[in-house]
Amino acid sequence: MSQPSPHSPAPATAAAAPDSIKPSNFLRQIIESDLEKGTYANRRWAGSPGDAAHHAAGPLDPAKIRTRFPPEPNGYLHVGHAKSICLNFGLARDYGGVCHLRFDDTNPEKEDTEYVDSITDSVKWLGFDWNGAPDAPAYQASDYFDFMYRAAEYLIESGHAYVDEQTPDQMRANRGDFGKPGVDSPFRSRTPAENLARFREMAQGQLEDGAMVLRAKIDMASPNINMRDPAIYRIKHAEHHNTGNKWCIYPMYTFAHPIEDALEQITHSICTLEFEDQRPFYDWLMDRLCETSKLPDGRVVGGLLASPPPHQYEFARLNLTYVITSKRKLAALVNEKKVNGWDDPRMPTIVGLRRRGYTPAALQAFAERIGVTKSDSWIDYSTLEGCLREDLELKAHRGFAVLNPVKLVLTNWDEVMGAGHLEPCTQPALPHPPEGVESPVRHFTIGKEVWIEREDYEEVPPKGYKRLFPGNKVRLKGGYVIECTGCTKDADGNITQVLATVVPDTKSGTPGSDSVKVKAAITWVSVADGVYAEVRMYDRLFLDAQPDAGGKDYLESLNPNSLKVITAIVEPSLANAAAGQNFQFERHGYFVADRVDHVQGTKPVFNLAVGLRDSWGK
Repeated sequence: MSQPSPHSPAPATAAAAPDSIKPSNFLRQIIESDLEKGTYANRRWAGSPGDAAHHAAGPLDPAKIRTRFPPEPNGYLHVGHAKSICLNFGLARDYGGVCHLRFDDTNPEKEDTEYVDSITDSVKWLGFDWNGAPDAPAYQASDYFDFMYRAAEYLIESGHAYVDEQTPDQMRANRGDFGKPGVDSPFRSRTPAENLARFREMAQGQLEDGAMVLRAKIDMASPNINMRDPAIYRIKHAEHHNTGNKWCIYPMYTFAHPIEDALEQITHSICTLEFEDQRPFYDWLMDRLCETSKLPDGRVVGGLLASPPPHQYEFARLNLTYVITSKRKLAALVNEKKVNGWDDPRMPTIVGLRRRGYTPAALQAFAERIGVTKSDSWIDYSTLEGCLREDLELKAHRGFAVLNPVKLVLTNWDEVMGAGHLEPCTQPALPHPPEGVESPVRHFTIGKEVWIEREDYEEVPPKGYKRLFPGNKVRLKGGYVIECTGCTKDADGNITQVLATVVPDTKSGTPGSDSVKVKAAITWVSVADGVYAEVRMYDRLFLDAQPDAGGKDYLESLNPNSLKVITAIVEPSLANAAAGQNFQFERHGYFVADRVDHVQGTKPVFNLAVGLRDSWGK
C-alpha cells in the first residue's frame, strides 16, 4: 500500500498552543475518556496502512491517537477545510498522536493532480506535518483499491452484499421514503456464487456504466434510508489520475471511507454533521469486516480489519457570514469570471486567504476561537478579521503610504533648509517589538515637496477637525512641524497643491522638537523617494450575510465594489518588500505584497488584508 512511515510519531503540527486558548469540547472529552480507559492501548501499527494481519506483525502503536484529514482532490481547500485541518492536526498534536493526510480519490472523473498539489501545499503552509514524519508522502484511497475489492468479495461470499441489475430509476422508486419502507430488489435473493460471478463481470469491464451496482444487504425497511441496501460499488469506465485504467469499477465514498480509516488504524474519525446519518453504515461495515464468518462450505473467513475499529464523530461545519463554501459555487465564480481565479484574494479558499495576507497563525487562532460544537451556528466574518489583526499587530512592519495623494509644498524649505536639501528621517518598523527584540529602522527623506492624503486638508474645516487648514499646525510624523498657509486650485476649483511652511528645529527625535505643541500628526511620503504602487482595496465579496441560504441566488448579492484598484505612493521600505510580506500602512490598515504580481522595487503591488478596525456596515 502506501510507503511506510516511522514507528515513532513525530510532532503532527507546529508547536502546541498554550492550554489557555484550548478550551475543552466534546471531542477532547471523548479522546480523554478513551485514553483513560485504554480503548486503543493495545492497538498495533506496522508502520504503514494495512489489514489485520499486516498490523498484527507490528509493535504497539506509539501514537496514542490517530486522526486524519481526508480531502477529495476535486477542488481547492477553503476556510471550512482550514478549520478541519486545525482540528484534526491539533488534536493529534495535543494528545501525543499522529494525523494522516489522505486523498479520498475514489471518483476518477472529478479529481486531478493540480488539486493534490494545492492541498498538500495548503496543509504544509498552515504549519502541519502528516503521517508521522516531516515530508512523509500523503496516503491515497486509491492505493487501497485492491483491499476494497477483496472486502467486497468477502461481503458477497458471507451473504452481506449482492449485485443489483435494476435501473437507477427502479432502485430510487423501490428505496421508499421516510414514510414508506423500501422494496426488496428482485436480485436480492441470488446466491453468493451468482453474485460473485456477476461482480467479477463488473470488474472485468464486460458491462457498460450503470448496468449494475454492488449493494450491501442490510434492511430495506430501516427507518434510516442510508441503511436500505446502499450501493457500495459502481461501474465507471474512467481513467484515474493515480491508478490509470487498472479499474473500471470504483467504490462508493460511504464504503471506501470507513475502510480507509481502518487500514490506517485511525482511532477518531472526525467529520461534519452531514455524515451523521451515515454513521450506522460505517459501524455496520466495520463490524462485518472485523468479525469472522463460517461459510456454507465450512471455511472460516473474515477478520480482515484490526480491532478495535475506528469510530466516527461529527461536529458542526463552519458557517461564516458573507462567504460561500460550496465547491460547485466557488467553481462557478471562477469559471464565470466573477473573480480572478481560485487564489483571488476575495475567495474563501486557503490560497485566496493566503494571497489576501492571512497568516497560518491567524487561521489557527480562528479555529481555536470558534470552537467545536454539535449544533450549527453562524460565525461573523469579523471574528476571522480580528484574528488576523491580533496576529499582525506585533509582527507587521509599519510604513507610510498615501492612498489618495495631493502634493504638499513647504514654501520656505529652501530658505530654512537650503535649496534641494533632503533631510534623512527614521522611524521604527515595529513600534512595539517583542521583549528582547530591537525594532528594525525605516529610512526615508523629507524635502520641499511631500505627498499627503487629500482628506488631511480642509479649506473650511468641520468642527473638531485637527489636521491641515489655513493657520493650523500639525506634525509630519517622523519629520517636522508645519503650519498650513492655504492651497492652490485649478480652473475648475479643484485643489492641486496644499501650501505650508516648515517650523525650524522641530524634527522628531531632536532636542527641542516638542517645543511647538500640535494636536495632530499626519502620515506622508516624500516626493523625492516615494514610489508609485498599485494598491488593491478588497472588500467582502457578498453584500448578503448569508448569500446562498434558503435557496437564494448568491450571484445576486455579489458586491460590485469588492475590488478597487488605486495608484498610491509608498515609502522606500515598502517598495523593497518581499512578495508575501505583511505590513501595516499606518492609519490605513494591514496590507500584503501580492504573492503573484508584486515585483520588488519595480512594480510594487499590495493587497488590503484587513483594516485597522471593523468598519463593515458602520
